[in-house]
Amino acid sequence: MTPRASTAALMPLAEAVAALVALARPVAAVTVRAADAMGAVAAEDVAVAAGRPDTRTALRDGWAVKAAGIVGASSYAPVRLAHAPAWVEAGAPLPAGADALLPPEATGPDPRDIEAEAATGEGTRAPGAELPSGARLVAAGERVSALQAFALAAAGLAQVPVRRPRLRLLAAAPDTLSPLLGAWIAARGAAVDSAVRPAEAGALADTLRDPGADAVVVIGGTGPGRSDASAAALARAGRLHAHGIALRPGESAGFGEAAGRPVLLLPGRPDAALAAWLALGRPLLAALAGAGPDATHTVALTRKVVSVIGLTEVVFLHRSGAGAAPLGGAEIPLHRLVRADAALLVPPAREGYPAGTPVEVLPL
Repeated sequence: MTPRASTAALMPLAEAVAALVALARPVAAVTVRAADAMGAVAAEDVAVAAGRPDTRTALRDGWAVKAAGIVGASSYAPVRLAHAPAWVEAGAPLPAGADALLPPEATGPDPRDIEAEAATGEGTRAPGAELPSGARLVAAGERVSALQAFALAAAGLAQVPVRRPRLRLLAAAPDTLSPLLGAWIAARGAAVDSAVRPAEAGALADTLRDPGADAVVVIGGTGPGRSDASAAALARAGRLHAHGIALRPGESAGFGEAAGRPVLLLPGRPDAALAAWLALGRPLLAALAGAGPDATHTVALTRKVVSVIGLTEVVFLHRSGAGAAPLGGAEIPLHRLVRADAALLVPPAREGYPAGTPVEVLPL
C-alpha cells in the first residue's frame, strides 16, 4: 500500500462497514446444548414449551400443609393434625394435598401441633410460575447470556438453534495478538481457528482460498513496507474492495472477498488491529451470526477527547464508576492499552468531546 497524503483517499468507515457487511450472509443454524449456547446468537425465538415447575414446589425448607386445615392456629391455640406434616426441602415438590409451607418454628415439640396458620400458596411456587408456558427466553438475533443459558436448561430445552460463524485468523509467526483477538471472537459465539500467515503473496493467496471458514481475518502485512503482502494476496485470491480506511488507529486496514467469503485485513500493530476489529470486525461477525447491534453503555468523559475531522477515531477508555478516562491518542503503547475496558468511536464530523460529555461506548 502506498502512503496516503490525506483522508480523501481513504474509504469512510460507514461506507466500509456497509460494503463489508454486504459480503456476509447469516450462516446456517446449528443446534447445541443449552449449556453450550452461551455467547452464540439465537437463530430463532426460543420459548418455554411446558411451564416450570410442573407442580407446586417449596420456596424454602419447611412443613408442607393444607392451608384450610390449620385456620386459626397459633402458639396459644395449636391445631393438632392427625399426622405430622411432611418436611420439604427448598425446591422440592409439595406432597399431594399440600398447598402451603410453614417455617420450621411453626410447630410444637410434636410436629403434629401446628402453631401458625398460612394462606394458600404461602411459601411455595405455583406450577408454571418460574417459567410460564410460552414465555420467550431468547429472541432471534439475540446473543445468549449466561443467565439465559441457565434458564434454557432449567426449562428443559435440550437443544437450542444458534448461528456460530467459523472465523479463521491468519497471523505471522511468532504471534501474540491472535490469541487475544481469538478470545474476543470466541466470547461472541464464533468458532475460531488460527494459522500462520504466509509471508509471500502467492502463498497467502492460496491460503485465503482454503475452505472451512465463513470469513478470514488477516493480521498484519497491510502497510507500505516491502514485505507487506496482505492486500496484494487478497487481490490475487479474489477481490480487494478497499485498502485504507478513514479510521485512526487502523488506517491501513482493508477488506474484500475470496472464495465467496469476506476477508478482513487488520494492521499488525496491537492498538490499530484492535481498533480496526472493533470498527469493522464486530459488524462483520454480527452479520454472519444474524445478530442485532452491539449494546453500548453511557459514560461521562473525565478528560477531553481531541479528534481529527474526516477520520473516525477509536479512543480506548478506562471506566471508573460513571466516568471514563481516555488512555491516549492515535498510537497507544501496550502498557496503557492493557487498562482499556471500553472504546469510543468518534464520528468523522466531530473534533472531539469536552470533558464531562456523556458518550456511548462499546464495552471490551
